[in-house]
Amino acid sequence: MAELIAQLHAEAIAERLAAARERIAQAARAAGRDPGGVEVLVAAKYVPVGQLPELARAGVRLLGENRAQDLEVKAAAYGDLFTFDFIGQLQSRRVRAIIPHVRLIHSVASVSAMRELARRRELARPGLELLIEVDLAGEEGKAGVGPDEIDALIEIAPFPVTGLMGMPPATDDPQRSRPHFAALRELAAQRGLSRLSMGTSQDYAVAVEEGASIVRLGRGLLV
Repeated sequence: MAELIAQLHAEAIAERLAAARERIAQAARAAGRDPGGVEVLVAAKYVPVGQLPELARAGVRLLGENRAQDLEVKAAAYGDLFTFDFIGQLQSRRVRAIIPHVRLIHSVASVSAMRELARRRELARPGLELLIEVDLAGEEGKAGVGPDEIDALIEIAPFPVTGLMGMPPATDDPQRSRPHFAALRELAAQRGLSRLSMGTSQDYAVAVEEGASIVRLGRGLLV
């Protein structure tokens, strides 16, 4: 379980968020992209529910949650302040709790999850979209499907699949993530998918250069 941050400070987060947005803008312009095409999603798993107003004060509007139970509590308390996405491993038994609260699920990676989404479709928030999570490097035990499994999931999706999500192998060198980001971009382009959820606090600038439309920032932004 993620270690929660006891106290957030809106002013400091706002400064770091502004710096991150400027770095994103520089990376986007270097790649010939519109910086406005990149969303900053803040990972909320580190944030106790009572601290969420500090994020709103800092200018954060898009939150990603990893746990269905936490999502339910946070959306009930502050759904008027934020838009929520689900970014954790999507378990079939948790679909019912997730889909009323989110605009995107970033992490669809199984036939069973797709079938449960279909069974529960009447509970979904209007406009729900799905991203397929892809295992970029074929790592054993890592979440995500192989590239050859993407189309089969899209075919049975009960909601629009508008993009892909991926997490490269862990590395201290962001440049080593570049070929994985580029491969995910190509997989999305081949299928006409517009959303690419890729890049975290360690490598988001490289991800933007390679086409990310959503970057996921966590503790590096918050503390």
